[in-house]
Amino acid sequence: MNKKLYLFLSGLLFPLLVFAQEAEAEEAGRTLDEAINSVFQPITTAIETVVFVPVTIGEFTIPFVLIWLIVGAIFFTIYMRFVNFTAFKHALDVVRGKYDDPDDEGEVSHFQALTAALSGTVGVGNIAGVAIAMSLGGPGATFWMILAGIFGMSSKFVECSLGVMYRNVNEDGSVSGGPMYYLEKGFKEKGESWGTVGKVLAVLFAIACIGGSFGGGNMVQINQATQQFIDVTGGEASFFDGKGWIFGVIMAGIVAVIIIGGIKSIAKVTDKVVPFMVGIYILAALIVLGYHIGDIPEAFGLIFSGAFNAEAMYGGLVGVLIQGFRRAAFSNEAGIGSASIAHSAVKTDEPISEGVVALLEPFIDTVVICTMTALVIIITNYGGYGAEFAFENGEALGGITLTSSAFESVISWFPFILSIAVILFALSTMISWSYYGLKAWTYLFGETKAAEVTYKVIFCAFVIIGSAMSLGAVFAFGDAMIFAMCFPNVFGLYFLIPKVREAFDNYMDRIKSGAIPRTK
Repeated sequence: MNKKLYLFLSGLLFPLLVFAQEAEAEEAGRTLDEAINSVFQPITTAIETVVFVPVTIGEFTIPFVLIWLIVGAIFFTIYMRFVNFTAFKHALDVVRGKYDDPDDEGEVSHFQALTAALSGTVGVGNIAGVAIAMSLGGPGATFWMILAGIFGMSSKFVECSLGVMYRNVNEDGSVSGGPMYYLEKGFKEKGESWGTVGKVLAVLFAIACIGGSFGGGNMVQINQATQQFIDVTGGEASFFDGKGWIFGVIMAGIVAVIIIGGIKSIAKVTDKVVPFMVGIYILAALIVLGYHIGDIPEAFGLIFSGAFNAEAMYGGLVGVLIQGFRRAAFSNEAGIGSASIAHSAVKTDEPISEGVVALLEPFIDTVVICTMTALVIIITNYGGYGAEFAFENGEALGGITLTSSAFESVISWFPFILSIAVILFALSTMISWSYYGLKAWTYLFGETKAAEVTYKVIFCAFVIIGSAMSLGAVFAFGDAMIFAMCFPNVFGLYFLIPKVREAFDNYMDRIKSGAIPRTK
C-alpha cells in the first residue's frame, strides 16, 4: 500500500515539477518544450520502433500494427458470419431503447454508452485525417477506408460483447470493464497457466491505456483545440497567443466538472454533444454536396476508379489501399479495445446486446462521417486547389486546412464553425479518454477513492501542460501507446471469440422466439 501511495503522490507532483523546471531549462539555453522533448524523444523512438515496426509489401512499407488490426477485423467478420450486416437492424432497435430495462445492472443506457464511446473516436481525425489520406492516396483511398470501417464493425462487436461479459459491478453500483478484465478472467477460465498469460496481457494493456490517455487522449487533443481557439480569436493578434495555458486552465476546469461524476456524468454530456456536433458537421456536408449535386456521380466514379486504377502519383494500388486502411484504423480504433471500457458500463444483462450496439460505432465514424468528408473534398476539387496541387503540397495544404478550404468554397463562414467543432471534438475525446485511463489506473492500483482522485488530478494537470506546449515527442508517445493497446487486445480476442459466437447464437435465437421481449 505504501508503494501505491508513493506512486500516487509522485504522479500528482509530476506536472508541477515540469513547470518548476522551466527556469532551469531557460538557463541552459533551451525552452521547456525542447527540454521535455529531449527527454521523451529516445523513449518515444523506442516505443514507436516496436509498435510501428514496418513490413515491406512490394515497394511499400506498412506498419505491422495496421496489418494486425485489419487481418483481425477480417477474421472476426468471417468467424462471426458477417455480424456487421446480419445484426445491423437489430442494433438500431437496441440503441433506440426498444430492449432497455432500467432495472438491469449498469450505469448508462445503450445510447449513452454508444455516444460516450463515439466521443472518443469521432474527432479531428475525421476532419484532418481524411484530408491527409486524400492528399497522399487520392480519391481511391476513400473506398478502402469504407471497406476497413465495415470490417472494423466486427472487431468492435467482439471486444464490446466481452467487455460486458466479464465486467465487474462494484458494491456502489459503478462498473469496471474492458480488455483488462476480459483478458484476465477469460484466460483464467482456460486454466492456471493460461490465467498467467491473461494477467500479463491485461497489465500490458492497462499500462498502454494510461499512457495513451495522457498523450493521445489528452495533450494532443487540447493542443489542437488551443491552436484552433487562438486562430479563431485573431491568430497572432489574439490575446491568447503565447498564453495558451489560460485556455488550458478553462478547459481543465470544464473537464474536471464533467469527469468528477464518473461515466454517468460523462454520458450526460456526450449524449448531447456528440449528436449535436456530428449533426452540424453532416448538415454542412450535405449543403456542400447539394450545391454540387450534379457532380456526385462523377465523385463516386473517381472513388471507385481510383481504388483499383490508382495513378502512379498516388503510389499505385497498394499505396492507395494502405492510405485508406490506415485512416480507417486510426479513426475508429476498432481492435484497440478502448471503446469496450465505455460500453461495459451499459445497463443490460445481455452482453451481446451491447456488442451489436458497438458495431454501429465504426459505421458512424468511418463509413458515414469520414466518407462525407472525403466526398466534400473530392466534389469541390480539393477546396478549389485541385487534386494535383493538394498532392504535391500535401504537407502544406493537407489536414484541416484542406478540409476547411473545401467547405469554405461553398459556405464562406464554415471555418468558424469548424473551429468550434474541433474544440468540441477535442473536449469530448478528452473526457472519454479520461474514463478509459481511469479504469486502467484503478485496475492496476485498486478501486479506491485515492487512486481515482489522483488520476483525475493528474489528467487535468496534463490538460494545462498540453495547451501551453508543443511537445512533439510526447504527443507521438501518446499515439504510439494507444496503438500498443491493440496487440494484447486482438491477441486475446482470437482465443475468446468462440464464447462470443456461442453467446450470439443463443441471444439471436431468443430474440427471434420472443424470449427477450421488447420493452417499448
